[in-house]
Amino acid sequence: MTQAPISPSTSPWQAKARLFDYRQAANPVRSGLTEPIGYRHWQPQLHASGPSAVIPLDLSAELGCPGPATSPALAAHFLRILAGEGLKAACQATSSLFYVLEGSGSLRWSGRELGWSQGDLIALPCGDAPLLEALSTSVLYWVHDGPLLQHLGVEATAARFEATHYPAALLETELQQLLADPSAAHSNRLSLLLANADLPASRTVTHTLWAMLGVVPAGAVQPPHRHQSVALDLIIDCDPGCYTLVGTELDAQGRIRNPERIDWQSGGAFITPPGHWHAHVNESGRMARLLPIQDAGLHTYLRSLDIRFSGAPRG
Repeated sequence: MTQAPISPSTSPWQAKARLFDYRQAANPVRSGLTEPIGYRHWQPQLHASGPSAVIPLDLSAELGCPGPATSPALAAHFLRILAGEGLKAACQATSSLFYVLEGSGSLRWSGRELGWSQGDLIALPCGDAPLLEALSTSVLYWVHDGPLLQHLGVEATAARFEATHYPAALLETELQQLLADPSAAHSNRLSLLLANADLPASRTVTHTLWAMLGVVPAGAVQPPHRHQSVALDLIIDCDPGCYTLVGTELDAQGRIRNPERIDWQSGGAFITPPGHWHAHVNESGRMARLLPIQDAGLHTYLRSLDIRFSGAPRG
């Protein structure tokens, strides 16, 4: 039985009522119903040339949701802005993150102005659509939570955190201090989690979003871990030989069984689906950098993040 019919009724209250056998409906995440989130990656050639444009990483058709959307809750884009030109990053969202891959310029938002340059990250709450103007030809990575609001049928009306700028110089100083700490060599991940003083309980960059500036040292194999949030990973910088292994199961040694391999390219992006084990590997001779942005702020609030580590030996 897939669906129990409702007795005919003239009442409009029952017109849409349906009943299902629990055994056939308890997990609707499957092809043809609620589509699973798959593996996808985007190469840097997507934003390497052309006019000023907002370039969405749109998987809404595959996910069966309104677009643009890169995951059920988040939308990722590249912004390519030619020198002397500007773009508006318009969306109905509670949180927007901008990471500057290259270039410099200024941001105008809600009567305020901020200069930005390569390596900066900016977090904005709801408000006016920001105008980004480039002094030099620029590429930014932009992620917002608009698809979540579309699903809920709501609009963002109140800022939940203060607009915040994380300058590249500050991030680099803190990252180098972390790398100099002798205990860092034994860590599963070498990363800075960006946070906001308005959100002390979640320690996340916004109330819905989570951002991590991470590195994978030359020769490193970071053991697998997983979480129920979706990661929209930006590769900031790497040499050939860097990649991520992803899969749903571990073997007896704590390594990913039959993994999918996603090779990295500087300026590229890829998705890590929720609940999938993933391990980062650097077989090049130089440190690599990445920026995963996730809906883990929301999952932390819901107490559903469920982050787990494999316990596999380090490479």
